[in-house]
Amino acid sequence: MDVAKYVTTAVLLSSLLGEFPNKWGMYVAGSVTVLLSLSLGLYFIKERRQ
Repeated sequence: MDVAKYVTTAVLLSSLLGEFPNKWGMYVAGSVTVLLSLSLGLYFIKERRQ
């Protein structure tokens, strides 16, 4: 779940400080990565508690 926070921070800082021609692509890729890592983290926490 920490990976999701780090990716969110990296995408936000990169978009604010960097000059990217396709910012929407970076937002979409970052969002997919965050959703995937967050859902995997929550799944593994749920499995460990059972």
